[in-house]
Amino acid sequence: MSDHTRRTPVINSKDAAVLACELRKSGKIIVFTNGCFDLLHPGHLEILERSREMGDFLFVGVNTDESVARLKGPLRPVQTLESRTAILSCLRSVDCVVPFSEDTPLELIEEILPDVLVKGGDYTVDKVVGGAVVLKNGGKVKIVPLIKGFSTTSTIERSN
Repeated sequence: MSDHTRRTPVINSKDAAVLACELRKSGKIIVFTNGCFDLLHPGHLEILERSREMGDFLFVGVNTDESVARLKGPLRPVQTLESRTAILSCLRSVDCVVPFSEDTPLELIEEILPDVLVKGGDYTVDKVVGGAVVLKNGGKVKIVPLIKGFSTTSTIERSN
């Protein structure tokens, strides 16, 4: 990668919590979204861009390889965590990437306590993991409509 490529930090959950606290003290609106982000596609980009528009700083939680395999099966992820975070860290919409090894981002959401929690349109507000925590803390849960025809699973199925 060339030196002029903007790379956002990839940090652990403890450092993310500290950073979120600093941002909150300076009056920034903190946004959080998460996913596996295996084979990044236009649907992912839409959620990330729309999420970033909802605040001042976007944290993106990314499932580790072991977590993806538990959720999606033994043949996933297609790309390693290192590859997935490298791609995400180069996107303008992403301010910080935070890997997590649990099956859900609940612990990470509890540490960061975002003002806005964003998920794709295959969720409803009441089904978003961490939504209750964010709402209880005075935040908002937002759903971004999906772009039809884009999913990692369908991309993999088409290639087989």
